[in-house]
Amino acid sequence: MTGINELAKIDKRYYEGFWKRLGNRVVATLLKFISYLPFWLLYLCSDFFYFILRYIIRYRKKVIYTNLRNSFPEKSPGEISSIANKFYSHFCDVFLETIKAYSMSARQFDKRFHFRNIEIFDKYYQQGKSVVLLGMHYNNWEWSCTIQRKSNHQVLGIYNPVRGNEALEKFMMKIRERWGSKSIPVYKSARVAIEFNRGGNPIILGLIADQTPPPTTKLWMTFLHQETPFFSGPEKIAHRTNQPVFFHHVRKIKRGVYEVFFYKLFENPAEVKEKEVLLAYAKKMEEIISQEPQYYLWSHRRWKHKRPENIPLIS
Repeated sequence: MTGINELAKIDKRYYEGFWKRLGNRVVATLLKFISYLPFWLLYLCSDFFYFILRYIIRYRKKVIYTNLRNSFPEKSPGEISSIANKFYSHFCDVFLETIKAYSMSARQFDKRFHFRNIEIFDKYYQQGKSVVLLGMHYNNWEWSCTIQRKSNHQVLGIYNPVRGNEALEKFMMKIRERWGSKSIPVYKSARVAIEFNRGGNPIILGLIADQTPPPTTKLWMTFLHQETPFFSGPEKIAHRTNQPVFFHHVRKIKRGVYEVFFYKLFENPAEVKEKEVLLAYAKKMEEIISQEPQYYLWSHRRWKHKRPENIPLIS
């Protein structure tokens, strides 16, 4: 009888997994269909989703308002509400723009996503040097996958795998790699970066480095008036490889149109004090977010951890 019960459990898990996989594939197929909608219709859908998320579902309202109030204690409730409204609208735009990237042509990207000073990397390529490019969840960061079309360097983008959803993972990989860049899982980032550096293949290593690490990380600093943990990976890679470190800034010109700027943070990061790379990165983020806060990803639970008492706050 015990054996029969175990077989029944296995059979149940199989069918549950089957329906989950089928559902994921249906959703991925729907996303592909949505990507072929014209922009004017896409933004009509975005306006509809904005109303649903903002006023019906109230998507992560507590998280968004708490993050905004803690990040901008000097702002009034009315100002916080105004930023939140703009964030919801922008969030819906970016969600659908990311889907649209699946089918966008090179001509469409050239019209809507402008790399203003990408030639800044040319001298490093000619010298056979790689660079580290630190970005953040601000404006439309996913469209930056087209940087490979404009760059001589091989572009490696570090990402967090989509767990338990192979269909969505493949969909996102198609978006990120269709122009020639390569996506590397975050757990392989340091090893792959060092291997490319030793092999003499100049790369741009792109990291969206404002994600939330475990609370046990040793890197805690004050960011947007709050004690904030940071992954140590970007700091370690920069110091071990001594690759120039740049900041990646996506600026919104108008709906569906962006421009990208690159700012050099350190020419020789191995020569600066420990933690200076991440401190400079956080400072640049604060500067940009404070100017136009509605374009940051406030729905992310960036500050869900509390700093352990035995870990000091760096400054």
